[in-house]
Amino acid sequence: MKAVRTGASPSTLETLELVDIPEAAAPGPGEITVALKASSLNFHDFAVVSGMIPAAQGRIPMSDGAGEVIAVGSNVNEFAVGDRVVSTFFPDWLDGAPPATAFRGVPGDGIDGYAREAITAPTTWFTRAPAGYSYAEAATLTCAGLTAWRALFVDGSTKPGDIVLIQGTGGVSIFALQFAKAAGATVIATSSSAEKLNKLNALGADHLINYKEVEAWGPHALALTGGRGVDTVVEIGGPGTLDQSMLATRVGGHIALIGVLTGVAGPVQTALLMAKNLRVQGLTVGSRAQQLAMIAGIEANGIKPVISDTFPLADLADAFRHQIANKHFGKIAVAI
Repeated sequence: MKAVRTGASPSTLETLELVDIPEAAAPGPGEITVALKASSLNFHDFAVVSGMIPAAQGRIPMSDGAGEVIAVGSNVNEFAVGDRVVSTFFPDWLDGAPPATAFRGVPGDGIDGYAREAITAPTTWFTRAPAGYSYAEAATLTCAGLTAWRALFVDGSTKPGDIVLIQGTGGVSIFALQFAKAAGATVIATSSSAEKLNKLNALGADHLINYKEVEAWGPHALALTGGRGVDTVVEIGGPGTLDQSMLATRVGGHIALIGVLTGVAGPVQTALLMAKNLRVQGLTVGSRAQQLAMIAGIEANGIKPVISDTFPLADLADAFRHQIANKHFGKIAVAI
């Protein structure tokens, strides 16, 4: 079967290779074989294939995978042949607090991922896909969807009347917008593109800020709330945007620290953090139990992901080039 592997370490987009690998093994007890049909791009995947995150030479990338169960082993009760399933980001984090060793088993990073045509794995590596979802739609949930869900409803407690601020138009931000609106929250959205701001508005964003035109967008967001402040910020930028996020947030508010688009380290205004009694919560995706809760929420509200573009598996490098050009809105899918 076909798969994409990274080349010499450190990996680059130019060294990604479409190769033939052995067929997936027959499932053993507690295992299923999944014919993979789709994946989707995340910044984490780009970090692996571009060498930002060291990975073993020949690693099969991609943390997200969706497909159809084509065989089941003994003692499997949760799935049957023909079921549509979607992968979990942390195969060994089923519920409760994240284990310290979680990142060692992330598909596409610590172990081989889903840039291939089939996989045999334990049932706990997958959950059911939402009813009515295409394979590409299901594949957007593993990383981006669950990260947004956890930020708002696990680490946060978003409810009707809350105010949520999202940054940009990537997969996590768009999911956060959709989830927040479904919960009855007001959403403030930032972007540097007037065209993308219009699309955010069409998805339900209540207030729009072009951060290229309004450099001090934190105080501006604060003013949009009448001085009350934002309940939750879905912080994608990292150190380059954290100060503005803190200025926008209400006393006792919550900043979900997710992204590192402006770097991995920087100064923090600790006095502002203390004065506002803010909670800055770092997070990396979520557990299998949280994914199942998200899927139930998606089905109850009829939420569908926004997919900007789709590339075939053989053109995975071009998909990443499109991602880093920042021309997409929402998720970039990969057809397998």
